[in-house]
Amino acid sequence: MKVLFVYYVPSGGVETLNRQRCRALRLAGIESHCLYYSWGSGMQNPADFPIYVTRNDIEIKHILDSCGFNCIVVTTDHASFPRFRMLGYQGKMLLEIQGYGPRSVAQAQLTQAIPYVNAYADGLLNPNTPHISALFRDLYPNKPQFNFNNCFDGTEFTYRPSGIHASPIIAWLGRIEDNKNWREFLHIGHQLMAHVPDLQLWMFEDNQLSIPSEREQFHALIAELGLSDRLTIRANVPNAQMPYYYSIIGDSGGFLCSTSKVEGAPYAVLEAMSCRCPVLTTDSDGVSTSVYHNETGKFYVLGNIQHAVQEGLELMRSPGLREHIRTRAKNHVHESFNPHLYAMNFASMLQAIGL
Repeated sequence: MKVLFVYYVPSGGVETLNRQRCRALRLAGIESHCLYYSWGSGMQNPADFPIYVTRNDIEIKHILDSCGFNCIVVTTDHASFPRFRMLGYQGKMLLEIQGYGPRSVAQAQLTQAIPYVNAYADGLLNPNTPHISALFRDLYPNKPQFNFNNCFDGTEFTYRPSGIHASPIIAWLGRIEDNKNWREFLHIGHQLMAHVPDLQLWMFEDNQLSIPSEREQFHALIAELGLSDRLTIRANVPNAQMPYYYSIIGDSGGFLCSTSKVEGAPYAVLEAMSCRCPVLTTDSDGVSTSVYHNETGKFYVLGNIQHAVQEGLELMRSPGLREHIRTRAKNHVHESFNPHLYAMNFASMLQAIGL
């Protein structure tokens, strides 16, 4: 069985997902390839499966003809379905949604996709994201729908003892864009400093995907809040190095702060949890399968800076609760996002659509 995963650019959570699942699906005898339309920072991450980067129809047709894929899984780009048919592909096709950002965008995009999905897609896939699952049910009542967690190899991407950092660190990971809500992180960090004088802020970003106007506002707010001497920005860190950073953050007494307004199934949260780095997050919908309040992480109310500070301080000052969360979170990743479980669910999905 051969599957092709298609996405715009190898970056962020989808690139991580594709690396994880191309390896996991071998457990079910499924050979996986990836096609991206343009180059992205994720290409620096090592891969032991075929990756193609092109939007040229002749090159894509050659890939399709020479590889003989049984199924194409298209992430987000529903308009590509007729293109693949035009290029001669006759196999099964699935539309996968890992997240669109704001719910209004998800509603608009999935409504726009109706004629494409009804004409070409054999099914719909999403990683148990509540608002996406609800839209699937409302807009596509007659299409097969598959909802199961993404996979994560917590044995490879795992805690690495690092020694205690001199100062506690709170971290953020994402793109400098509105939905990732970087402004809220800076305000939370600024207010936490009144309670934790030696606090350090670390931000990890893909600086190739930001909007110029947002970046200008980003630097302006850093200056306004006087954060320059406390803030370290790291761009395009190879994924293989991130366990080192997450472990340092967790051992420092700090945490990962996820401020997103809406998420599909954020990999940064799983990565931190696997490395014993506690997570404080908004209830951004897609985190509902990974974070359980005061069990595997902590929630705060989106937009409520004081609530975030309160929950963050409890996470930093309550060693018993902190250790409970760190241990439960790591175990939860191993149990609920296991690559074997993903391979079984994916193989069952392919069987259900006739493969």
